[in-house]
Amino acid sequence: MVRGQHIVRVLGIDPGLAAVGWGVVDIDGARVVYRGHGCFNTKAGEDVADRLAFIRDSLAAVIAEYLPTEAAMESLFFSRNVTSALGVAEARGVIRLVCKDAGLSMREYGPMDVKKAATGSGRSGKEEVQTFVKLVLGLSAIPKPDHAADALAVAICHCQGRAVRSALVDAARSGRL
Repeated sequence: MVRGQHIVRVLGIDPGLAAVGWGVVDIDGARVVYRGHGCFNTKAGEDVADRLAFIRDSLAAVIAEYLPTEAAMESLFFSRNVTSALGVAEARGVIRLVCKDAGLSMREYGPMDVKKAATGSGRSGKEEVQTFVKLVLGLSAIPKPDHAADALAVAICHCQGRAVRSALVDAARSGRL
């Protein structure tokens, strides 16, 4: 390892009320290394407060197990279904709070930003992004379920953005900017 470099562990999150995908990767220099992924689901008929509590507890358990140092979450994509968007917004609030309580810095990335980071095009399909995740992380198969693959794509997007932000800070410090 180069002096001054350190491994950063990133938790990527694909938020939702019905399902929250998560993926954990390490940034080790220029490499992105897979650590784990999964998804926790809530039941549509349950009380919303119970569903949000389940999301809180499940995410806190993932954080306790993997000990990430940073978090990245896909931003809310507002669709025509206002009821669905409100539930996702509530889940996002809980997710933000759990990450804040764990001391994690959080960045958000729009769906088009994640797709562009993965494939070079913000209009790429889900399959293209999932194939990218599989290849970048050296996995034998596309991560399942889809929400987990999406969360890993968010984490990879964060890693790429982090590298750019770090290079800009280094250039500014050295007077090259």
